[in-house]
Amino acid sequence: MAATRPNNTSSLSTETNSVAGIFDTMSYGPAPETENAAQAWIEKHKRSFGHFIDNKWVKPVGRKTYTSKSPVTGEVLSETIQGEEEDIELAVSAARKAFQSWSKLSCDVRARYLYSIARHVQKHSRLLSVVEALDNGKSIRETRDCDIPLVVRHFYHHAGWAELMDSEMSNWKPVGVVGAIVPWNFPLMLLTWKVCPALAMGNTVVLKPATYTRLSALLFAEICAEAGLPPGVFNVVTGNGAFGSKLAIHKQVDKVAFTGSTQVGQILRKLTAGSGKKLSLELGGKSPVVVFESADLDSTVEGIVDAIWFNQGQVCSAGSRLIVQETVLEELVDKLKERMKHLRLGHSLDKAIDMGPIVDPSQKKSISDYVERARKEGAEVYQVPGCLPKEGCYYPPTLITKVQTSSVVVMEEIFGPVLVVLAFRTAKEAIALGNNTNYGLAASVWTENVSLAMEVALSLKAGAVWINAHNMFDAAAGFGGYKHSGYGRDGGKEGLYEYVSPAWQDRPCPQPVEDDLKTFGVAVPSTPSNSASTDFIKVDGVSVPSIDHTYKLYYGGAQKRPDGNYSRSVRNVSGEVVTLVADGNRKDIRNAVEAAHKAAPGWGKRAAHNRAQIVYYMAENLELRRDEVAKRMSLARGRTLEETLKEVDLAIRRLFYWGAYADKFGGTVQETLLYGATVKIHEPVGVIGIACPSQHPLLSFVSLFAPAVVRGNTVVVIPSDEYPVAALDFYQVFETSDLPAGVVNIITGDHSHLTKYLAEHQDIQAMWYFGTAFGSKYVEHISAENLKRTWVDYGIVRDWTSKEQGQGEEFLYQSTQVKNVWIPMGETFAN
Repeated sequence: MAATRPNNTSSLSTETNSVAGIFDTMSYGPAPETENAAQAWIEKHKRSFGHFIDNKWVKPVGRKTYTSKSPVTGEVLSETIQGEEEDIELAVSAARKAFQSWSKLSCDVRARYLYSIARHVQKHSRLLSVVEALDNGKSIRETRDCDIPLVVRHFYHHAGWAELMDSEMSNWKPVGVVGAIVPWNFPLMLLTWKVCPALAMGNTVVLKPATYTRLSALLFAEICAEAGLPPGVFNVVTGNGAFGSKLAIHKQVDKVAFTGSTQVGQILRKLTAGSGKKLSLELGGKSPVVVFESADLDSTVEGIVDAIWFNQGQVCSAGSRLIVQETVLEELVDKLKERMKHLRLGHSLDKAIDMGPIVDPSQKKSISDYVERARKEGAEVYQVPGCLPKEGCYYPPTLITKVQTSSVVVMEEIFGPVLVVLAFRTAKEAIALGNNTNYGLAASVWTENVSLAMEVALSLKAGAVWINAHNMFDAAAGFGGYKHSGYGRDGGKEGLYEYVSPAWQDRPCPQPVEDDLKTFGVAVPSTPSNSASTDFIKVDGVSVPSIDHTYKLYYGGAQKRPDGNYSRSVRNVSGEVVTLVADGNRKDIRNAVEAAHKAAPGWGKRAAHNRAQIVYYMAENLELRRDEVAKRMSLARGRTLEETLKEVDLAIRRLFYWGAYADKFGGTVQETLLYGATVKIHEPVGVIGIACPSQHPLLSFVSLFAPAVVRGNTVVVIPSDEYPVAALDFYQVFETSDLPAGVVNIITGDHSHLTKYLAEHQDIQAMWYFGTAFGSKYVEHISAENLKRTWVDYGIVRDWTSKEQGQGEEFLYQSTQVKNVWIPMGETFAN
């Protein structure tokens, strides 16, 4: 609504306090929401809250407290306790006990409980809206019209998944006790994103809300008990950041679900490394809003308001980078500045405001520091003068222009109402600017050209892309990011996989690894052996040495000598040297990753049918060498020819299996509330590092690289340490199967040494490791540096010959990442 900038006071001035005056100034009047019910609930608890464990309030003696204050007025709302380690023990024990019965309930019964929670949240929706607005500072309009309806929607949606688990998730089972840690920007909504799929899949939950915003979580816990949820299924404990870390590392917590800053996500990854816990991270963002000259600029301006000033910009998916085509840059910035003059800042319970206060003075100072740094760097900062209320923790909506692509305010997440502007000329430049970030949580594209919108949406590396919209969410579509925005999804069927494990698999509980991680992968190059590695053949009845076969490295589609010019022995079960292979090092790993990245764009864009044909061709060419490969493996590994022939045949069948999946796992259309289409796309992860196990050296090699490449990834593979020849025999299979150079790259050498440098590489997007418990811990720990996805075995051997363990949905999950593209419509039936 266009109007002059309002006077942000609690009452209209006397000059405008008449019908004529209001029509003359078009000023807004206050529309306060009553807080009586919320204050009565807080007062009922004597303004002092403990933990909520086992459906009871628990207030251990001797605990420190934290004072919750209103960001609007600074008034004290309540005291909450700062939990200690024994409180976590109590909550986790209650959740573990409840898991034994909750996980065994029929799907129908669990669905009924979730349905009941949805109904009870609806019955208390106004109370929840007001408590959230009071505690967090966001406007009542946002909590009432966005947050709480989404909470209800998630419970209804996941009640459906609970009902369908036996059929839709038949190969999976619950993980156990989930430790959920959520931030302060959407305290109740993000809580729901963790709790709903966890409970639907049969898990129990211990939740730690953010320090600043604890009240809505505690109220929600009471509502769950009122809805009849059994004791111990959902528990809330309060405490500081270190308290959250203690919850994450508790031995009886099987899964950690975290939403918050990238820095804390990295800490949690290191703390849980090697523990066997599942981990999902929904972290920060620096989302681009890409505006083309073909966009409807007036609609775009309103979309930008929703993108960056929704919830005061305290949104992980906030559209904080405005990337505009040069031809419309000046016009759009002028329109945006004019729109900023009409944004209302005020009390969070005023239903007519656009923005409330920042959650805490420390966060306000952080935002201010970023803006002042931009000023010092020469940027132009625009803020509407006089728009702030006299009291409260407010920060004005801010527009920053004349910045560089490397400016701090462009690269780092500010988490406040600050928008930076960049210009572009061509679509390729827009895509490059959009992807020029460590984050990959969300993006939006603004244009009336549908084909342009779709191409740009598919090219942006983000987990959610909105077309001509921003910050749209629904329970049926997963939300989560790429790169430093974390991994895992909240919502949709894709979000369920974060709370289940394969039905055949026991929860990995590796013994604590005491070894110093700095010692992992330290190796000395091999030296010659006094055992002959040369075979002899009969020529004219005379025994002569066979021509030496040199096994080289394979990357970029060619055989390459190792950088260090070292070789290592491959021995048979009797300890005799059967051949020598290249002994690779960190430079060889680097070269292989470069080759994989060079191949990735073309391979990922190939038609799925073409990828399938190449994998089928591999099966065909391997079968032509069936007897030769099996015989060599039999002699080297001391296995019968019948056993090795079976392994070769299984490898051929597995190639056929994955070839079939090349064009059958592309995605689906999500049934969200959007009037339009929300398209789920299973995108390739990128470059995947794979360290193969020693067991079944041929079959495990095929079982790991094949699903990755059919789904459009490129790979760098470290083959079996004991018998790498099984993978090296594939050089000729690849070369005769039309596999493009760089799609599969193989580096031989010391397994741990190569794993160390592959896992440390900052430009691989996932690392799969099958080896020791020590190696698994190292891979998970070092992955925190660039937050690459990991898949490790914790030293637990799987049966690669089994269909259940050696192929299937788990491999598809690890080979893809979900992008949801939101495509609204509204032309023919817009009115």
